[in-house]
Amino acid sequence: MVAGLHAEVAEGVGTVVIDRPEKRNAMSADMWRSLPGLLDDLAANRAVRVVVLTGAGGNFSAGADISELSDIHRDDDSHLSSVAERALAAFPKPTLAAIEGYCVGGGCQLAAACDLRFAAADARFGITPAKLGLVYPAGATTRLVRLVGPSAAKYLLYSADLVGAGHALRIGLLDEVVPGDGLRKRVAEFAETLASRSLLTQQATKGIVDAITAGGPVEEETRRWLDEMAACGEHVEGIAAFLERRAPDFPWTGTPRP
Repeated sequence: MVAGLHAEVAEGVGTVVIDRPEKRNAMSADMWRSLPGLLDDLAANRAVRVVVLTGAGGNFSAGADISELSDIHRDDDSHLSSVAERALAAFPKPTLAAIEGYCVGGGCQLAAACDLRFAAADARFGITPAKLGLVYPAGATTRLVRLVGPSAAKYLLYSADLVGAGHALRIGLLDEVVPGDGLRKRVAEFAETLASRSLLTQQATKGIVDAITAGGPVEEETRRWLDEMAACGEHVEGIAAFLERRAPDFPWTGTPRP
């Protein structure tokens, strides 16, 4: 794996670490390039039930490495950051961003592509193309607008100002702010909870919710997952475990049938 980016797997949780603390975890071109392949490996690993994206050294990510911007930012569809963002958004299992310190530019782009975002109370957020005269990619802008709404998206993109965790929570950029130094414990506990739940239910939820927000074929997506549930018997085990007052041993760990 490329320097500055690595993954760890333990007890059903895959943790992707942006590890370039001397640059506040700014993402180099090689790091952007390697993220989709790393995610593919985690998606194929049946031991992985949930993925946490985080940064080393007290920061999430200061975004794209400005010194490599000409390589990272090409035309809109082939932006290295956009390709990585799409791979993260399409990851089939639940994804959580655990955010400390700076979450700026491309870092915020990655956090927004996760399913859920948890942050320390002193985290700082910003989307800064207006400081550089850049046009924010269409996919990232669409995702941001769906997440926070058009007015809040314009506020962030027009100003390029950094905002605190309270502001980010209020506009919907965050799902939870954790006080003190409890972020990693809280995210670990929540990831453990998700790893114990039905992966089929989670992947079905992800597919259906994404279809709703994209204006896609919601009924078709739902039917596909209902058929999958009936075929694998996930609900049979879930109901039996509930009635027997025991933890379920859900059978479904793979990808849906074509």
